[in-house]
Amino acid sequence: MRVFVRVVECGGLSAAGRDLGLGQPAVSERLRQLEHHLGARLLDRNTRSVKVTDVGAVYYARAKQTLE
Repeated sequence: MRVFVRVVECGGLSAAGRDLGLGQPAVSERLRQLEHHLGARLLDRNTRSVKVTDVGAVYYARAKQTLE
């Protein structure tokens, strides 16, 4: 959950990884696991950008609130 929130706030996997002290592959894997656990796609990602899905936006708001 924390990794997902940082990806959204940092605007990308690499930037979130730097912020969290993780490599980009570790961030990607954690996101994959979270999406699998939730059964929903939270981010649309390609080699250049990350975009939050509608489901991801709802999850982000709830995750942010939980982490605070």
